[in-house]
Amino acid sequence: MNEADSLTEIFRGGLPHCLLIVFSLLLTCSPVMPSEFEVISMSKYDLNGQHYGSRVASISLEARSLYSWNTSRHCVLTRLTDLSIHDFDKLRQGAGGLILMLPSNILNLDSETKELITILEQSMLTHTAAVPIYFAPYNKDLEKIIDDITYTTTDSPGQNQTALAQLVVTVSANRYHINVGGGSIAANKNSKIPIIHGELIPNQLALKPTESVADGQKLPVILITANLKTFGIYNDYPVNADAAVLLVLMELFSKLHYTSSMAPKYRLRFLLSDAGVLLNFQGSKKWLEVDDNALQNVEFVLCLDTISESLSYTTDNALYMHVSKPPKDKTSISNFFKLLKSSAEKYSNGLAVEGVHKKINLADTKLAWEHERFSIKRYPSFTLSSVKSPRSPIRTTIFKNDESRLLEHTLNTTRIIAEALASFMYKVDSTSSIFEGQLAIKEENILPYFGVKSILHNNDVKDAFEKYLNNVKIIYDKPDARDPEFMFYNENEVKLNVYRVKPAIFDLFLTFVIGAYLLAVFLAIQYFPRFYDEVSKLTKEDPAGQPNGHSSERVRMKSH
Repeated sequence: MNEADSLTEIFRGGLPHCLLIVFSLLLTCSPVMPSEFEVISMSKYDLNGQHYGSRVASISLEARSLYSWNTSRHCVLTRLTDLSIHDFDKLRQGAGGLILMLPSNILNLDSETKELITILEQSMLTHTAAVPIYFAPYNKDLEKIIDDITYTTTDSPGQNQTALAQLVVTVSANRYHINVGGGSIAANKNSKIPIIHGELIPNQLALKPTESVADGQKLPVILITANLKTFGIYNDYPVNADAAVLLVLMELFSKLHYTSSMAPKYRLRFLLSDAGVLLNFQGSKKWLEVDDNALQNVEFVLCLDTISESLSYTTDNALYMHVSKPPKDKTSISNFFKLLKSSAEKYSNGLAVEGVHKKINLADTKLAWEHERFSIKRYPSFTLSSVKSPRSPIRTTIFKNDESRLLEHTLNTTRIIAEALASFMYKVDSTSSIFEGQLAIKEENILPYFGVKSILHNNDVKDAFEKYLNNVKIIYDKPDARDPEFMFYNENEVKLNVYRVKPAIFDLFLTFVIGAYLLAVFLAIQYFPRFYDEVSKLTKEDPAGQPNGHSSERVRMKSH
């Protein structure tokens, strides 16, 4: 009975303390409160049966650096500036997810880094990704997590350490778990591309006495087109310099067209859509299908594409006229090209005007320039752009330089195009300046249009068209139910949650510690009686052994 009581006292005092240690270890390995960050999903759309972007949204994986991931159970967390095209090609097929932190200020990057970012953008926009991809605005706390992940995986302090020290470092290291609840991704059944167009009809007072308004309708047509950039690698609105130039030209020529002293020799039509190079110029394609007769008497079609480089990293200062067929001498396009060069020499500071000829590749489903839509229909057309190659990544970048620099360049280019167009339309000497005084092009004319986001956004574009043009119409290009040419996808607002956890080897280590503890308890209970007996034998008095001192003394006293 005494032995059992002793055993009970031992576990009554020691077991709670052991359990406290175990509970502390369990709390240590459990995830801490998550850090929450804003993220933006990569753009998702279909074009001609090809999928772009990712069709997966949710992520619940271990975070790894760009240099340590090796399985689809890892989500790579890194900076956009650290990612290369080669890395992206491997990640989009093999990783479990990709989260890229954007630069804090794109203007602080050197020219080489800017160029690499735009090339990476272009690659991401032209490939299908099998993994969810998100972009996170710059955040100091997120940067610390990226540094921590990168440090623990790229540094190799164990090279000069013992195996035991390496094991301790591995067990004590921190890991991160990423969670993004994106939900399901569904096609937007209401996908549509808005296209708005209108025209300048000559004022009755500007016509000759023998002419009528009907005669004005018979004048040759000059069509000016542009596209709004409504998205890039993610849904954001970059600077729309092309649309700004078109709207300023519309405002300026509306004033000239209704001046009695200026008798126009041409009618001006304007076309603006929400579909650019990424959507293969679906807007102009739809408009040609609906209103093909509008170009029966066309002089030429002038398309605006990347008039100003939103993210310039070169010193190239040129304006290129892209054509599908070299214009013959004394044709309308040839004459306008000469006027454009004269205007650039007079009003620009070293801006060169060059012609670029590229044949249409009918085997390619994607067109290089918008004027090819009209050239296929045999309408004389060309594109004005600040980039020489149709493959330039500047055309699709969502990043931008300092807006003041963009504004200055756009203002200069608008003046050059406006003067050349006015000289052509009104048969004015190219040495004369038309847009001066009250007609001078100022920053106030362009700046309000820089922020235009979409044709349907706040009706800004519609109001401008209806203010300056006649016969304004909005049409919509909607995907076919059976065989859609394009399709957009619904975007859900999501958050990035990052948990700090212990590595998997820590769970193994903890399991070993708990197992060893339970084994020790089991052995203690199993062999305690034998242990107690052995201890008792050592401490218990032996009656058959040697007598103690008191017994010897009593024997001597009796003998006396």
